[in-house]
Amino acid sequence: MTTVKKAPRTATTIKIRSKSEYMISRSRDPYHELMLRLFQDETTALRGQRFLTMVEERQKAGDPIKTREWEKLMEELEVSRSAFYAMRNKLLGAGLITNRGGEYRLSGTFSRDLMDMARWWWTAVMENSLENL
Repeated sequence: MTTVKKAPRTATTIKIRSKSEYMISRSRDPYHELMLRLFQDETTALRGQRFLTMVEERQKAGDPIKTREWEKLMEELEVSRSAFYAMRNKLLGAGLITNRGGEYRLSGTFSRDLMDMARWWWTAVMENSLENL
């Protein structure tokens, strides 16, 4: 039996919105808008944003959040163990964070994957030159 803590986290679903009025860069709070595209409800989106902010702040301070701090994180975020790991796994699956050496850190995988998709769509499907992207 797979526990929530060790559940596979290879992929995450993200909502894509085609209308320009929904562009994240046009939002008053782009970070929150991104979280709403990852998580189904407002409460989890807020917790996801808060957790990412915590990861970012601790990483910048030179003291990354350790995976063994999960109980403290659950208390701070006011979530159950299963809710914490479900949220964490979604962020890992999206490539927003990484868990290496027992530390949570921000990751560039999310950005690289989106850029790769955009380049592929623009060149292979739309048959445009990469220089025009």
